[in-house]
Amino acid sequence: MSAWIEKITIGATLDRAAERFGLREALAFGGRRWSFDQVQLESNRAARGLIASGVEPGETVALWLTNRPEWIQAFFGAAKIGAVFLPINTRFRTTDVEYVLRQSDSTTLILPDRSGPIDYLAIVRDLIPELRSCRDPNDLRSAAFPALRRVIVLSESAYPGTRRWKDVLAAGDALPDQELAARQRAIDPDATVLLMYTSGTTGFPKGVMHNHDLLHNASAHQNRMGVRADDVILTYLPLFHLAGLHQGPLMSIVSGARVVLMEQYDPSEALRLIAAERATRIQGFDAHFLGLMEHPQFGETDTSSLRTGLQVAGLARSEPVVRRTQAVLCPTVSGYGMTELGVAVSLGFPDDSDNDRCTMSGVALPGWEFKIVEPDTGEIVSHGTPGELCCRGYGMMQGYYKEPEETAKAIDAEGWMHTGDMAVMRDDETIRFLGRYKDMLKVGGENVDAAEVEALLLEHPAVQQVAVVGVSDTQLTEVACACVLPEPGQTATADELLEHCRGRIASFKIPRHVLFVDEYPVTSTGKVQKYKLREICTRELGLT
Repeated sequence: MSAWIEKITIGATLDRAAERFGLREALAFGGRRWSFDQVQLESNRAARGLIASGVEPGETVALWLTNRPEWIQAFFGAAKIGAVFLPINTRFRTTDVEYVLRQSDSTTLILPDRSGPIDYLAIVRDLIPELRSCRDPNDLRSAAFPALRRVIVLSESAYPGTRRWKDVLAAGDALPDQELAARQRAIDPDATVLLMYTSGTTGFPKGVMHNHDLLHNASAHQNRMGVRADDVILTYLPLFHLAGLHQGPLMSIVSGARVVLMEQYDPSEALRLIAAERATRIQGFDAHFLGLMEHPQFGETDTSSLRTGLQVAGLARSEPVVRRTQAVLCPTVSGYGMTELGVAVSLGFPDDSDNDRCTMSGVALPGWEFKIVEPDTGEIVSHGTPGELCCRGYGMMQGYYKEPEETAKAIDAEGWMHTGDMAVMRDDETIRFLGRYKDMLKVGGENVDAAEVEALLLEHPAVQQVAVVGVSDTQLTEVACACVLPEPGQTATADELLEHCRGRIASFKIPRHVLFVDEYPVTSTGKVQKYKLREICTRELGLT
C-alpha cells in the first residue's frame, strides 16, 4: 500500500467532515435540507439505535431501500459501530432477495413496508412466514434464514414480528455517547465495512467485500476531477450501487460538496433540480444522459451551472451519445471500474480532448496498475493490441464472501484482478474498454448474468434449452434476448416465458426479446457460439 494512504474509517471521516464543514449544507432531498452537523447527528442516532437493537461488530446489516436520507444515515450508522453494511438492489424480487439474505448471513434487515407500487414487506413475509408468529422482534428465528434476528420497518404502522425504525432510533437515544465512541474507536480500518452483491465477471451474484479504503478511491476521484466544497452533486444513481454511493455520500464527506439526492432517476425532475439547485456535477450511463437530452423540457431548462459529468465511454455504441453530451449539455470525464475494484479505477482528465472524452476510458488513478494480457496465456500484449484488462491497487475487494475459490479465480497470486473485460492501452497508458470476454450483459448500467436468467427460464416445462445474449438498445445500450429451443410436444408464447420471470428476478434481468430457434451455432466441441447467436438475433430483430 502506498505511504500516502491514511488509515481512517468511514465513520471518522464523517466526523471530520462535520468538524470542517459544520453548518454548510450537505444534503437536500424532497424539499428538506441537512447540514454536515445534522448528517452526523442523524447517523449517530442510527448507530446508537443499532447498538441498542443488539447489532454486534462484524454482523451484517442489510438495507432494502430506495434513495432516501435514511439510507445514508443507516450506512454511516452501521459503519460507525463496526457492522458490515449490505445494500440490496431495490429492483430485486423474491428469488434475488432470498439468495442475498441467506448467502450473506445477514442478522438485520431494514426495509420500508412499501415504496410506490412495491409491497416490500409482503415479499419478506412470504420469504419469512415466522414473522407473523414472532413474539420477540429482536430474536427472530427463521428456518430459511438462520442468521437473521431482526426485521426493522420504515413505517408509521407497526407490524407483527418487526420493529419500527423510529422506535429503534428512540431506543438508541437512551444509549450513552461514550458507548458509541468506544465502538467506533475499536474499528479496524481494514475490517469489512461493505458487502455488495454483483454478478461480477462469472456466475451467480457474489458478495463483494470492501474495507474502509473505499474512502481513498473517492479522494482520488476528487483530485482527478477537481471536486470542490462549493460543488453541487445531483445524485440519481441508486445508492445500492458503488457508483451512486461513491459519487454521492462518500464524495461529499471527503470534499465538502453538497448532494442533491433523488429517490430514483426521472429526467423531468432531474432537469428541474439542475436548474433549481444549480447543480454542477452529474453522472451516469447512456440511458441517463439520453433521458435528459431527449426530454421535451430540455431546451427550456437552464443547465448552465453544470461544470462536468462522469459519463462512461469506450464502447463504440456509446460514442454518439457521449459526443452529443459534450455538444449540448456539459463536458464529461470517462472512466472504467467494477464493484470488485471499488468503483472506477481509471478516469480521464477535465482537460482531455473531446475525442478522448468520447472514445476512451481514462488513465489509472494513483496507486493503481493496469496491464493488458492475452487471456489464454497471461502474456502482456503490446500497446494498441486488445486483450484482457488486469488491475492491481489499494482499493481492491477483500474477496467474495464465502467464495474462496471464486476469489482465487478472480485475483491471482500477484494480486492482479482479472476483470474478464476486453480493453486496449495506448502508448500513454490511456485505456479503452471494448466489451466483455465473459458471459455478462450490461443493461442500463446493471450487470446481468446470462446464466442466472437461463437457469430460471429452464424451469419452464416448455423450454428444453435457452441461451441469453445481449443485443443493442437505444435507451439501455444493451438488453437481454432469450433464444429458446422448445421442449418437443410443449408450447409456450414469448409472453408466457416472460411472465414466468416476473416477480422472481429484477425487471432489468428479464429478457426484452424472445426468439424461438431450431438449433444454435456451436463450436466443434458443442459449445454455443454466443457471438454468432448475437449476430442472428440482431438480424432477426432488425437491430443495428
